[in-house]
Amino acid sequence: MTTHQVGYLIGSLAKNSINRKLSKALVQLAPAHLQMQEISFAQLPLYSYDYDADFPPVARKFKEAIAAVDAVLFITPEYNRSIPGGLKNAIDWASRPYGKNSFARKPSAVIGTSPGAIGTAVAQQSLRSVLSFCNSPQMNAPEAYIQFTPGLITDDGEVTVESTEEFLRNYMSEFATFITRVLQVLPREV
Repeated sequence: MTTHQVGYLIGSLAKNSINRKLSKALVQLAPAHLQMQEISFAQLPLYSYDYDADFPPVARKFKEAIAAVDAVLFITPEYNRSIPGGLKNAIDWASRPYGKNSFARKPSAVIGTSPGAIGTAVAQQSLRSVLSFCNSPQMNAPEAYIQFTPGLITDDGEVTVESTEEFLRNYMSEFATFITRVLQVLPREV
């Protein structure tokens, strides 16, 4: 089985984010042929097209990290019925300047958790719209809106509810299959 490099972005910058806990669980539950690596965007300045001629080193490094992976997993909270500003800023950096979009043809998936009953459904719809514009093929099913309850996922990423663990393991397995299918049709340009 082909190994795929998967970069994941955690939408929250908070150290104790429940989405960071979810990311740890997803890394542990991913099939062995998915090599998972976090791509941090915490140090990026606010994007402006004034930078397009010469990105600062931190933005260049971020953009290169996105370009280097086979697929991207977005793990996001919901802030005011949308994605966090930092995540949107990161997407802007990686997709600019025009014609140099690191997300183009790159398989992606979106998942998130929040204490609310609908998980991160509205934020995910907002993010999907942005990713569509970025020409990133998206895994549309299964959808994953996780309602976080105290103790659902430990600080080490252990999922304490068996049905949730099974769902998340299946989600990552489906993502692996999706990546393989997309890359068969749209091979990475080297």
